[in-house]
Amino acid sequence: MGDEAKALLGRLAAGEESAFAELYDRYGAGLLAAAMRMLARRQDAEDAVQEVFAALVRSRRRLILVEDLAAYLFVSLRRSAGRVAERRPRMAELDVTAAGDPESAVNSRAEAVEAHERLHRAIRRLPAEQREVIALRLNGELTFEQIGRVLGISPNTAASRYRYAIRKLRDALRDE
Repeated sequence: MGDEAKALLGRLAAGEESAFAELYDRYGAGLLAAAMRMLARRQDAEDAVQEVFAALVRSRRRLILVEDLAAYLFVSLRRSAGRVAERRPRMAELDVTAAGDPESAVNSRAEAVEAHERLHRAIRRLPAEQREVIALRLNGELTFEQIGRVLGISPNTAASRYRYAIRKLRDALRDE
């Protein structure tokens, strides 16, 4: 871990409010995107990310012991997403509206929404272990080594799951 990340962890452990804001700015969007892939519902994803940050505040003194901040955050997210999924029934939710779009953009918007939905349907059909790797790699921007630490698997296994998932997604999108 770099000196910048170590300094941030030290500031977090000291309870510096600006450090938590910096941490959120740096990782919040990636955590939310990964949680969306894991949970499918925006509200559930937001709850999971909020749980991660609330837990960080509560256990801030132990953060100085963290060796890989990104991996730590995504391990925490994975656990949090599991708790959220247990608490709430999983339901597909479409959170897209075209209201207010200029008429000329409606068709392209509808096509973009359809492509987005096709991709999400294909992702939801992936086995859970491949879906997790996709989320951690694309949304979390983690390396295969970090993904391995998060999931408790080897980096080679993480890379293989990623390759298999990408191949399945390509095939599914081509078939649709």
